[in-house]
Amino acid sequence: MIENPHITQSAAQLAAVIRLTIAREEIRNVMGPGFGELMTALVEQGIEPTGPWFTHHLRMDPEVFDFEMCLPVATPVTPVGRVQPGQLPATKVARTV
Repeated sequence: MIENPHITQSAAQLAAVIRLTIAREEIRNVMGPGFGELMTALVEQGIEPTGPWFTHHLRMDPEVFDFEMCLPVATPVTPVGRVQPGQLPATKVARTV
């Protein structure tokens, strides 16, 4: 049986981000240090994350990961090192429930 679709909408989400373009096999070497770098920047700026970290993939390629490591925040982060202010755009998705 086909379910009726429902529209799900999410608001834009401010984030502290580090953009990375790396070889696929390097992923396990960059995630821990990158997360630590994000947390250090937030602590130094007195900003609390508003949720769990996430990744935002920008390009699909089996050999290269082009993505952003992100921590959601309520206020924009000031750029420091590789950490930049960013935003996950608002989305509107039709799905069945």
